[in-house]
Amino acid sequence: MESNRCRVVDGGDYCVFCNIANGTDPNAEILCQDEEVVCFKDISPAAPHHYLVVPRLHIEDCSELRPEHTALVVRMANMGLAALQANNVTDFSDIRLGFHIPPAISVPHLHLHVLAPRSRMYEDAIERCLVTASYSFITVLLHELCS
Repeated sequence: MESNRCRVVDGGDYCVFCNIANGTDPNAEILCQDEEVVCFKDISPAAPHHYLVVPRLHIEDCSELRPEHTALVVRMANMGLAALQANNVTDFSDIRLGFHIPPAISVPHLHLHVLAPRSRMYEDAIERCLVTASYSFITVLLHELCS
């Protein structure tokens, strides 16, 4: 597993999420950030509130996560929850947090999807991302964050 601050991907282009995390993408709508993670609006939302939380450290995808990354995943989830609260989402029983499993990823940089309300997810997103066998999604469970 090779991780670093900002990574050049195939073709010599910088990873778009590294650019956002490093503050060099002027089009990203950053909602909140700290020294380890950044939360911003998804450019192709699947729900009224669809945010992505990425680590500043380049990790390719969730298949690279190891036990030592547990605190990072919790931090990512907590930042997503904070972004929802800051945007007046209060019903945490109607949200979804999770990672896509490769090869069903659009950007090769670990990113947590934060979706709310779950009950108002767009039909095509439910079919494309969360139901069919052609795409996989790992849900981050809130009760696991509290234990």
